[in-house]
Amino acid sequence: MLKMTVRILVAAMVPMVLGRAASVAQAEAPEGFKSLFNGKDLTGWEGNKDFWSVEDGAITGQTTKDKPTKGNTFLLWKDGKPADFELRIKFKLLSHNSGVQFRSKELPDYVMSGYQADVDYGNTYTGCLYEERGRGVLVKRGTKVVVNSDGKKEVAGQTAEEKEIVASIKKDDWNEYVIICQGNHVVQKLNGLTTVDLTDNQESKRAMSGLIGLQLHAGQPMKVQFKDIYLKEMKAATSQASATTDAKEPR
Repeated sequence: MLKMTVRILVAAMVPMVLGRAASVAQAEAPEGFKSLFNGKDLTGWEGNKDFWSVEDGAITGQTTKDKPTKGNTFLLWKDGKPADFELRIKFKLLSHNSGVQFRSKELPDYVMSGYQADVDYGNTYTGCLYEERGRGVLVKRGTKVVVNSDGKKEVAGQTAEEKEIVASIKKDDWNEYVIICQGNHVVQKLNGLTTVDLTDNQESKRAMSGLIGLQLHAGQPMKVQFKDIYLKEMKAATSQASATTDAKEPR
C-alpha cells in the first residue's frame, strides 16, 4: 500500500516539475522588452529549413559536409524593421563563423547585407562590428570609431582592453551580445564589456533601421545556437528624414 501511494505521489509530481522546468526555460522578457523567439519553433523567422531548426530550446543553425551552404545564409526575423532599440541575444558557437545582423537589408535566397555583430570560433573577430556585403570591418573590438561623411574612419578612443574582451568569451558555451542603436550611434556589448562604439556619419552607406537576422557562414561544417532574444524599441533620436535613410545596395 505504501509503495502504491509513493508511486501515485511521484506520478502526480512529474507534470508539476516539468511545468516548472518549462517555465524556467521560457522566462518572461525583461521589463520593457519583447521576446523574438518563443523557445519552441521558428514563428516570426524565415530561413532555409535545410539549415535552421529549434534544438534544446534554442534556434539552431547547422551545416554538414554532406549538406553545405554555397554562400552565407541567414535566418531573418520578419516582424519588424527596428530603428532605435536595444537587442539582447545569447549565442553559443560550436565551430567556424557566425554573427547577428541588425539594421540590415534582405537580399534574394535568404541573404542579408548590413551591420553585423561578429562571432568566430577562433575569437579573432568576436566583438567586432562588421558590415556584411558592405564596408567590411567597421570597428575593431575595444575601440570607439567615428566614420566621417566621406567614409574615412577615425579612432576616437578605447572601450575595453583586447585581452579583457578575449578573456570574457566562453568557448563552446553561452555568451551574450547587447546591441544598442540610437540614431547614427551604435554600441555593442559582449558579456558586459563594451566592445564597440560607432558614430556613423556616412549617410550614403549607413542604415538607420532594418531587419534583424542570424548568420550561418559558408565554408567548413558548423553549428551555432541562439536563445533569450529580447528587443526593446526606443523613441527615435533623429529627425523623420534621417530615420528613413536605409543602407544603399551592397558593393
